[in-house]
Amino acid sequence: MKRRSFLKTASAATLISAVSRTLLAAAPSGQPRIAFGGIGIESSTYSRIRARMVDFSVLTGDALTDSQRFAFLKKYPVPFLPTVVAAATPGGPVERATYDTIKADFLKRLKTLLPLDGLFLPMHGAMFVDGMEDAEGDWMEAARKVVGPDCLLSASYDLHGNVSQRVIDNIDMFSAFRTAPHIDREETMQRSCAMLMHCIEKRIRPTLVWAPIPVLMPGERSSTTWEPGQRLWAQLPKLNMEPGILDVSLLVGYVWADEPRSSASAVITGTAVATEKKIAVSLAQQYWDARKEFQFGTETGTIDYCIERAMKATTHPAILADSGDNPTGGGTSDRAEVLEALLRYKAQNTVFAGITDQPAADKCYAAGVGASLPLSIGGTLDPLGSRPVKANAKVVFLVPTKDPLEREAVVQIEGITLVLSAKRRPYHDIADFTRLGLKPDTYKIIVVKSGYLSPELAPLANPSLMALSDGSINQDIVHLPANKRRIPSYPFVADLTFTPKAIVSARAPA
Repeated sequence: MKRRSFLKTASAATLISAVSRTLLAAAPSGQPRIAFGGIGIESSTYSRIRARMVDFSVLTGDALTDSQRFAFLKKYPVPFLPTVVAAATPGGPVERATYDTIKADFLKRLKTLLPLDGLFLPMHGAMFVDGMEDAEGDWMEAARKVVGPDCLLSASYDLHGNVSQRVIDNIDMFSAFRTAPHIDREETMQRSCAMLMHCIEKRIRPTLVWAPIPVLMPGERSSTTWEPGQRLWAQLPKLNMEPGILDVSLLVGYVWADEPRSSASAVITGTAVATEKKIAVSLAQQYWDARKEFQFGTETGTIDYCIERAMKATTHPAILADSGDNPTGGGTSDRAEVLEALLRYKAQNTVFAGITDQPAADKCYAAGVGASLPLSIGGTLDPLGSRPVKANAKVVFLVPTKDPLEREAVVQIEGITLVLSAKRRPYHDIADFTRLGLKPDTYKIIVVKSGYLSPELAPLANPSLMALSDGSINQDIVHLPANKRRIPSYPFVADLTFTPKAIVSARAPA
């Protein structure tokens, strides 16, 4: 398989098949040893809540090997050896003790698998740990110290991950999502793994080149489904066809993290450093030139404006996104301002999914379906963030579960059907409603704690409205609280000047 054609335009399945054949034909002394493990969470430093062990799903051993998320790994003839994969719903900074515990388990399991030829790191890229900057860099540096300098490391990232020199200097390959909303998670991991196996089989140690771009945008203004994101990311597959190029990534970065590495960036993996530099500089310049084009792809306004607009709409359902409290971006998901406004406007035929409030959910379970009871709703995770809403509610549905953290209650409050969840979680897919006995297309107004709508909800919206609400991922980024660590960047510094520079990894072959 020639490097020029590798990862060209073939499907991920074709790539797996091609790499598998070459690996089977080129292993006279036994199969390569490849491990995998990582950690992923998006952490808003503007949030007062903390992500702790209870918030993480931690998979190890057979549970990790058998997980649906990594089922594609079984298509390879070479087994990927499991260590630890930890993932959590985006939120606030990670408690240091939680991070240290997960990291220690990862490193312990990694050591038992030595020697290794390769390590796949499925990461997110926007984790912030209390008392630490560049948490992913810390994780990767620790992994490198365990596996040694000869083991090849390949990482997959979210489009909204933040990159650093420390990250680039400790890994060999890098692949990031190319879509927002993210519909290429598995494809990205497959690119990362196919590239890793290709380089092991061909005995190639590629070089990473990156170009940081001092621009920070919320995902809601930089979707790849409209301009300028659409044209910027559309060119990446063709750039992968360049001789000596293995993967081209362009990242938006994560704006709600106050740390020096927070920025957009271009990251190139390959064996032709001069070409990599050229591509990195070109992408960085294009992104910079387009910085003033980034905009919301849907109608926006205050909470009151969006509710009035939804109520007056002659079509339905109007979907109103409570953007400042979106749990998939790092919101606390317990703010009740939108609920208060809906009640004030006496909104009818409205479904709101949902507000995180474990005490309220527990009271509903204690009362049972059909019961009516007074509830205090909201402000339980971050009492300083918003004030609760006091209301009389009728319990209409309870999810059957023995785990208190999995409780979800559907209640009726005047003309509003409200979902209460014991833990922070999104309601972004049709199944999130139907499993609760709700038919979203029958409502006049649907409220979700979201930014841009998911690929399932977006086609349903008629109209689509995004409330620029307050919260730990407030879309009004230029008025976020004062920062202590973030480098000067646009739009925080409106008259900033910038000349792109390509930076080569310290692991570049001599």
